[in-house]
Amino acid sequence: MTDILIVEDNTELREVLTDFLRNEGYTVSSAGDGDKALALYERYGARLLVLDIMLPGASGMTILNKVREQSNTPVIMVSAKLAKDDKLNAIISGADDYIEKPYDIDILIAKIKGIFKRRLAVDELTDDNIKLDIAHEQILKDGKVIDATAKEFELLKLLMENKGQTLLKHYIFDTVWGSDSESESQTLTVHIRWLREKLEDDPQNPKKIITVWGKGYRYE
Repeated sequence: MTDILIVEDNTELREVLTDFLRNEGYTVSSAGDGDKALALYERYGARLLVLDIMLPGASGMTILNKVREQSNTPVIMVSAKLAKDDKLNAIISGADDYIEKPYDIDILIAKIKGIFKRRLAVDELTDDNIKLDIAHEQILKDGKVIDATAKEFELLKLLMENKGQTLLKHYIFDTVWGSDSESESQTLTVHIRWLREKLEDDPQNPKKIITVWGKGYRYE
């Protein structure tokens, strides 16, 4: 998965920002129009999006809405539009931050670092009797550590981080196993079954890891 996806139709700005972020140690992909951006995100995912509102093809707001249908991936909206309603619409739709053009690249990078720092600061995820100990990479049920593989841990972490959001199968597979993995896509189904057997009171009628038929899975 790429660290940052930049969606910006200004070629010069897109290239400069890409260079700056790579110099900061991030992996970066970029797109100059909304349709390409959606294709990149659907195929490879991203840990954060820097997303212009005004784009050829799908608009930034359209992309934001589609991203929010799948995950809680952080999104920083960028625009020269100064109207209060534009900012409100972006935030209400799920944007994590908003920056106006023209902007200081150092400010944008500071916002990006701040978001990543807050994400990394989370050392555990809990839900009822399930606890994910991120620091020690352990899964606990009713206070007891369960026997789980590294991939089961990564899969559950992804699902719990996006609680209530339907994650598409290929997005989950690419995130946990990698888009260039030689594993079969059926591997995901098998790992979902294993997690249910270890976490669900009734694995045949799961209440936590839900199948969304034709799409993927959702953690409730």
